[in-house]
Amino acid sequence: MQLTKAEEQLMELIWKQEKVFMKDLLELYPEPKPAVTTVATLLKRMQEKGFVDYTVYGNSRQYYSLVNKNDYFAKQVKGIIKSYFENSALKFASFFTESSDLSVDELEDLKKIVDEEITKKKK
Repeated sequence: MQLTKAEEQLMELIWKQEKVFMKDLLELYPEPKPAVTTVATLLKRMQEKGFVDYTVYGNSRQYYSLVNKNDYFAKQVKGIIKSYFENSALKFASFFTESSDLSVDELEDLKKIVDEEITKKKK
C-alpha cells in the first residue's frame, strides 16, 4: 500500500520523532500549517492503511510508525522499477545516472558505492 504525498509528509515527521503527539505534529509542520482536522484525517487514514498506530494517554494520543522508513522507500523504488523499467534495476540505474544531472564527484561516489557492493557480493 502507498501513502499520498500529504501522508508521506506527515509520515516523515513521525519517522523523525519516533513517537509524537498531535500538538507536536502541528508545531513541526512548516507554514502554512494544516488544520487540526486535516492532520487528524490523515492520521486516521494512515492508521487504516497500517502505517501508524497510537497509545492513549488521558485525552491525548501518541502516534508512532508501524513501518520502517527504509523498508517503505525500498518498496516504492522496487515498484517504480517494476512499473517503468521492465523490472530491470540496470535500466533504472542507467536512466537515473543519465537523467539526474549528477556531477563528476557524485558519479565517482556512486561508482564507489557500486564497487563496495560488488566486493560484498563476491565474499
